[in-house]
Amino acid sequence: MTQRTALVTGGTGGIGTAIVRYLAKQGHRVATNFRDEAKAQVWQKAMADDGIQVCLVHGDVADHKSCEALIEGIHHKCGAIDILVNNAGITRDTTFHKMTYQQWMDVVNTNLNACFNVTRPVIEDMRTRKWGRIVQISSINGQKGQYGQANYAAAKAGMHGFTISLAQENARFGITVNTVSPGYVATDMVMAVPEEVREKIVAQIPVGRLGKPEEIAHAVAFFTTDEASWITGANLAINGGHYMGW
Repeated sequence: MTQRTALVTGGTGGIGTAIVRYLAKQGHRVATNFRDEAKAQVWQKAMADDGIQVCLVHGDVADHKSCEALIEGIHHKCGAIDILVNNAGITRDTTFHKMTYQQWMDVVNTNLNACFNVTRPVIEDMRTRKWGRIVQISSINGQKGQYGQANYAAAKAGMHGFTISLAQENARFGITVNTVSPGYVATDMVMAVPEEVREKIVAQIPVGRLGKPEEIAHAVAFFTTDEASWITGANLAINGGHYMGW
């Protein structure tokens, strides 16, 4: 397998960490962004103790100027980015009639506007080199909606609209653009939900369990290969059958 440079935004989170691990074990140079340096260093050391070297560069995906500096820093440390995984995301849950403008904008900026902020400084190089892999991490709730998540569902649905437009624009340049939409995965955030709530969620999943971060990482890695070069504009739902659509 050809070694390439990959940027996974939000790589220090649960699903992000699994994606970073998977791509690194495939032999790629992997970078991610951070905002809290102390936490990032602890995370980086834990990865290094497991034999995985990660390039850490400061960057806030919700800020386009910060993202320009982030991409420049990765180019300097690791080379031009071949694989981009737009994974960073947050929640600010509340019913819409109680939602503040700030709760709406925080989620839209981090989950959706970040796709522009990070991808725009990367896409020209990919077009010049005539090779690239871009993967958005959306969500089951971007497909089916979710009570108390109008902001999150709108942003996650928007990510796939971004995917299919970008896929059409860049297919002839050897760049594929796809989406992965995870269901409920056993990350620290989900496991912090009260057990009785988790049990109700699992009861709705035909497979009968939460997903594993590694299962999402496997799907992302599949989209980044040369063998997946005829797949673009696709959305791969990974949710244990929780939501089934065409």
